[in-house]
Amino acid sequence: MGDARRVSRRSVVKAFPAVGLAAVSGGFLGARRAAAASPSFPQPPVSTARSLPGGVSPVLEQTFDVRFTDVSVPGYGRITTRTYNGALPGPTLRVRGGQTLRLTHINGLPPNPPHTGGHNTPHHPNSFNVHTHGMHVSPSGIADNVLREFAPRTQDEADAGVPEPRYLTVIHVPADHPAGTYWYHPHLHGALAEQVVGGMAGVIVVEGDVDEVSEIKAAADLVVCINELKVEDGKVPAFTSNGWLAGIRSTFAVNGAVNPTLRLRPGEVQRWRLVAATAFTELRLQVTGRRGSLPLHQIAQDGVTFARPVSRNALDLAMGNRADVLVRGAEPGTYELRAEGVPVPLMTIEVTGEPVEPQMKLPDSLPQGRPFLDERDIDNPDADREVIFHADHGVFPGPFPNAFRVLGTGATPAADPDGDLRRDPAYGLFDPGYVNHTLRLGAVERWTVRTDESVPAHSHPFHLHTNQVLLTHRNGRRLDPPVWHDTIGLTGGRPGESATFLVRYEDFTGRSMAHCHQLQHEDLGMMQNVDYVEG
Repeated sequence: MGDARRVSRRSVVKAFPAVGLAAVSGGFLGARRAAAASPSFPQPPVSTARSLPGGVSPVLEQTFDVRFTDVSVPGYGRITTRTYNGALPGPTLRVRGGQTLRLTHINGLPPNPPHTGGHNTPHHPNSFNVHTHGMHVSPSGIADNVLREFAPRTQDEADAGVPEPRYLTVIHVPADHPAGTYWYHPHLHGALAEQVVGGMAGVIVVEGDVDEVSEIKAAADLVVCINELKVEDGKVPAFTSNGWLAGIRSTFAVNGAVNPTLRLRPGEVQRWRLVAATAFTELRLQVTGRRGSLPLHQIAQDGVTFARPVSRNALDLAMGNRADVLVRGAEPGTYELRAEGVPVPLMTIEVTGEPVEPQMKLPDSLPQGRPFLDERDIDNPDADREVIFHADHGVFPGPFPNAFRVLGTGATPAADPDGDLRRDPAYGLFDPGYVNHTLRLGAVERWTVRTDESVPAHSHPFHLHTNQVLLTHRNGRRLDPPVWHDTIGLTGGRPGESATFLVRYEDFTGRSMAHCHQLQHEDLGMMQNVDYVEG
């Protein structure tokens, strides 16, 4: 049958209408205000929960049909890529605390090609799973469990006409879950980077108290999902070597379009849910124009609402970060959302139309999403954890010569402790059978994570699954106030950046992950197992 990565005509579908599988009955209510405010600005279709008889908590039921799709990317052209429901990005899921996500995954991808390498080389590109990035939900069973594999049919099964496999994910959202912006993406080790740079991602909105603040409730609520696509000859190259993307410039799409246009009236306030669904590139964002800039009034980081808005001229988002911002139209004219180092605008903002008089207000205070932790709550101050992102270049034979290691506390042991650790095939690399950190529920601990990379372009964002972390120090300097994150950008330099945070392990037991969110590095072994256990 030839190379199983080759896409047959039967394996590719044209992008079907956005409604289809993308939204359940009544699922567009959350998008109406946004659509009315900016009719030309694209928004992903929206799914919401439905009430069930008998007093059962509402359930959001969503089918994700995953297959290669011939998709039109406005401003770029047509590409063939793996998609959720034939669209880039996937549908937005709007849920509230106390509700349940019930997700059915159909794997319509071709059979996986054979794999003869180790687990820290790319493999199973047509298998996937799902990670609800940033959410405080169970990592076990059929919930946010990234150890699962949603495999496609084998070639024999496909030839025999066996139905495409379906997999179920059920995630109960805690009643007190912080209201904010999160996202979902596949997270199968060895397949993650290739899938995300093809656009497999979508946004999750947890609704709650912050949405009832009068100034926020009055603002148009817009998803701004920034995908980083790596496309050559209309498709994403297969991850077959370290240089698989050499010479391929990133194409940044906002809600599936290159440089879409958003309209904003003078004096109008909009809420933008910025999502860095990027695999390789950090984003330093600004809104600039010939008449000046538009401040970004940040109200949340990584899904957790601030106590009050913070006005910024520039906003840093590492790969996987989110930020909710309020933007108010100023002088009429053309403005652009730009990212430092990206030669073209991410989107264009036209401030035009009848001014809003009086201008819409910004809130003075907000319902803080999570209370701060206190260093006096640390269970054992002498047992701080240190994590070091480290790369050894050119140490392995073959197409993947670089070792991307996680060193420090709990590092995976070396295969030969007395040998050359730079060339060791196990030291500091992901081992699915080794637990790097055992974390007890109820404990408060302090971690310091850093990179020893010397090149500023080499970035290693740190991401911990299941529990948010409170960033207290950057490069040894205390933050006032501290800021909740689930992903922390770390840029190389002399020295490389460091971050110190506090974290309380709460509510959920089970195996989970801590890793670099530069996704090629994760696929090549820059990841650790964490095990949440009863206190």
